[in-house]
Amino acid sequence: MALIITDECINCDVCEPECPNGAITQGDEIYEIDPDLCTECVGHYETSQCVEVCPVDCIPKDPEHEETQEDLHAKYLRITGESD
Repeated sequence: MALIITDECINCDVCEPECPNGAITQGDEIYEIDPDLCTECVGHYETSQCVEVCPVDCIPKDPEHEETQEDLHAKYLRITGESD
């Protein structure tokens, strides 16, 4: 699954620079995650870096964008231009 930032976000600015895919941007009111770019850090790190640094725990999995580990890895390969 891609991740989503909920309205509990306090706009602390710590998640955006941690995203290796550039999936996190400042929205109109809170930060937002582009599900087309979010791989939950698969291919980069063992854990989702935005979740690790979020001080208010407002970044759950997005139920609207269910993906397997294989799907996330394929997205990582597409985004980075790497191949298996």
